[in-house]
Amino acid sequence: MPDRRRFLQTAAAAALSAPAWPARALSVVTPMWTRTIPVSGEALPVIGLGTADTFNVSPADKAAMAPLAQVLDTLLQKGGKLIDTAPSYGQAEAVTGALLARDGGQRARTFLATKISTQGHESAMRQVRQSQQALGSDKLDLVQVHNLIDTANQLALLRELKQQGVIRYLGITHYTDHAHDELTELVEREKPDFLQVNLSVADRNAEKRLLPACQAHGVAVLINRPFQDGALFRRVKGMALPKWAAEIDCESWAQIFLKFIISHPAVTAVIPATSKPANMVDNAQAGFGRMPDAAMRERIAALLA
Repeated sequence: MPDRRRFLQTAAAAALSAPAWPARALSVVTPMWTRTIPVSGEALPVIGLGTADTFNVSPADKAAMAPLAQVLDTLLQKGGKLIDTAPSYGQAEAVTGALLARDGGQRARTFLATKISTQGHESAMRQVRQSQQALGSDKLDLVQVHNLIDTANQLALLRELKQQGVIRYLGITHYTDHAHDELTELVEREKPDFLQVNLSVADRNAEKRLLPACQAHGVAVLINRPFQDGALFRRVKGMALPKWAAEIDCESWAQIFLKFIISHPAVTAVIPATSKPANMVDNAQAGFGRMPDAAMRERIAALLA
């Protein structure tokens, strides 16, 4: 069974042989798995794309934009649609907007999620307007209160914007375990449409109280930091892929790590960030094929215990 390196070498060769700008990735043969957003019943593909760090380049830099175009095209061609970004991610919103504007526009094929990361009503509204402009979309699919910044005030603002039709969904985010207790209380009290939080095969704290609370209160869950910023790959470096990986149709460690996450019943989608087309091909493949059951999830976790 090939490991991530061998898989990526093959995928990279295919990506490099494609035109640099714009690129078109593999076509969808079978649909990517989806999960339902509880508050609406809308289906959302389980593999999305994060943009923190990876999309922070100049939109005018064609050399830097070319691989990001291939990343985005791969997501869409494989059946994904969720793109998560934020004003605090440097140029990521502007880059996302520029890429979506190509070829007559790709906005209709995407689910755009961004964030508010500031204090106060007026400052937050400026961020929302700037996000609309950068992303090239007056209506945003999801706006989230970023990392619990001015949470009560910003949730109130987001509810107003949802009522006005400016946004479709509202949510809250964080990326560390120490916020899980507060997030659990917010989920139980505020019942946001979405929660975005950290979870990985080696960091399962969210499974204790937070994810069950989301299930109980009908909150959709997006997962960030699925690879712990690359730490998981360092832990399995040199390890052969287990033979039982074939039982869940996995050809790389990335696919195992991602399927561990999206097979949790509370999880709606996962948003691994990448600037590499081959990694996007690898990540997207986790949205297809057989998924782990509860016993297999524990088998996967035991590898990194």
